[in-house]
Amino acid sequence: MDISRHLAAFSPFEALAAELLPHVMDDAGDGSHDISHLVRVWNNVRRLQAQEGGDLRLLLAAVLLHDCVRVEKNSPLRSQASTLSGRQAAGILQALGWSAEQAAEVAHAVEAHSFSAAIAPRSPEAKILQDADRLDAIGAIGVARCFYTAGRMGSSLYDAADPQAGGRALDDRRYALDHFPAKLFRLSEGFQTATGAAMARAREETMRRFVSEMLGEL
Repeated sequence: MDISRHLAAFSPFEALAAELLPHVMDDAGDGSHDISHLVRVWNNVRRLQAQEGGDLRLLLAAVLLHDCVRVEKNSPLRSQASTLSGRQAAGILQALGWSAEQAAEVAHAVEAHSFSAAIAPRSPEAKILQDADRLDAIGAIGVARCFYTAGRMGSSLYDAADPQAGGRALDDRRYALDHFPAKLFRLSEGFQTATGAAMARAREETMRRFVSEMLGEL
């Protein structure tokens, strides 16, 4: 992929993006974790940082490297993905001349961004990255990513006999619609910043309207 087409999206750190993007370009065909995902998370970061503070250079490095080790959603190693990415991110940055301290800051933000890892973010940058990445999992984009990922994993849209799981346990590995009550509707409760929490509430309402409309059509 020609990374030069995408550098302007990471303004004002195009030079840093040019250094890091070759380490993270997706070769697995995952459209939910591709360059567009990185751009959206960066846009979220910029909105959050404007209100919450934080070092934008460290944040961009964390954004670009937060999924640098690819682990599929249905892999038994999924909960380790952010830890593996954090370690790799630190190595990449130190090889580029970053100090051990700065590399460790980025690595912590990367490690703490994941829902499944359940690592508490300690720094402003880690809190912002976690919020920015979770914002991309909800709202209209979250709906699109949910069904896209379900298709990649071979899941059904919903359980035709019991779409709302009234008489069975939720199973979002088998049914895409189950992923909303199982996880996506819960994400807005755990945001780290006030700005992120407000954005999350609005995006949750978008998802709830979609699910209500879908159930109505069923």
